Amino acid sequence: MNASPARRTELLAAGAAVVTVVLWASAFVSIRSAGAAYPPGALALGRLASGTLALGVLCAVRRVGWPPRAAWRGILVSGVVWFGFYMVALNWAEQRVDAGTAALVVNIGPILIALLGNRLLGDPMPPRLLAGMAVSFAGAVTVGLSMSGDGGSSVLGVVMCLLAAVAYAAGVVAQKPALGSASPLQVTTFGCLVGTLGCLPFTGQLARGLADAPVSATLNMVYLGVFPTALAFTTWAYALARTTASRMGATTYAVPALVVLMSWLLLGEVPGLLTLAGGLLCLAGVAVSRSRPRTRADGELRARGAELPASPGERRAEEAGSAAPPAERD
Repeated sequence: MNASPARRTELLAAGAAVVTVVLWASAFVSIRSAGAAYPPGALALGRLASGTLALGVLCAVRRVGWPPRAAWRGILVSGVVWFGFYMVALNWAEQRVDAGTAALVVNIGPILIALLGNRLLGDPMPPRLLAGMAVSFAGAVTVGLSMSGDGGSSVLGVVMCLLAAVAYAAGVVAQKPALGSASPLQVTTFGCLVGTLGCLPFTGQLARGLADAPVSATLNMVYLGVFPTALAFTTWAYALARTTASRMGATTYAVPALVVLMSWLLLGEVPGLLTLAGGLLCLAGVAVSRSRPRTRADGELRARGAELPASPGERRAEEAGSAAPPAERD
């Protein structure tokens, strides 16, 4: 039996979300190299410039035009606070706090997204979403505590992590309405361009870094721009256009677990039992937050092989998919 259009849309959005969290997790590994050779602002500018170039080429190939006027408010806000300020603040914070503290503080972002999404966008907060976020946050706390060093954090670093989390939440909530009138590729490309322009004051630092940094650090910076920025932010926008900001925010709780796994496989950093337990809690919470309750009637219909009527969420996803700009339905 072929999947319904709503089901196909849901699967594509879930796949896009998976691509996003995997690439965002890989960014933490690459930042280890690039961040040692480039100052925070220069690293953000180089990453954003690489991402803008890659997205610009893609837009030229696909002949993607300027976003409609209605989308610009969300693009400008998300470009300034998420693409620009968030990346600089996080890079700066990670030079002043240990990885565990950064993971702890920044992971209040999904909670802020849920609160702001409910308040400003009218996103529902079903019990499963709240329960899943609670489990995932407990996992993030566990991972953070297990990775925290002694005396490796400064008050300024913690404050910068907090500001990064607020900027992340504000950027996501601002981006969501823009996706109602512009395509994910347009929103991501021009948001990245706005972030790049905002980081231009760091041009001198970037030029000196390019002259002095090892090739591996520069390649990692370009990787950060092309994959965790250009590709991952586009797949994020695609998925965000087809679900709520709260649910997408909860999905990013998979990132700490994937960072632990990648550090183990790529850097040889063997995690402790407490770290592994926290990572598993993060993944379990994401699974709970993205699940839907099944009624007894649903089970009987599936047992008979009948196709279920679309749920309200599926109907919204189908409407979003059918309403997507032509550039995204090619």
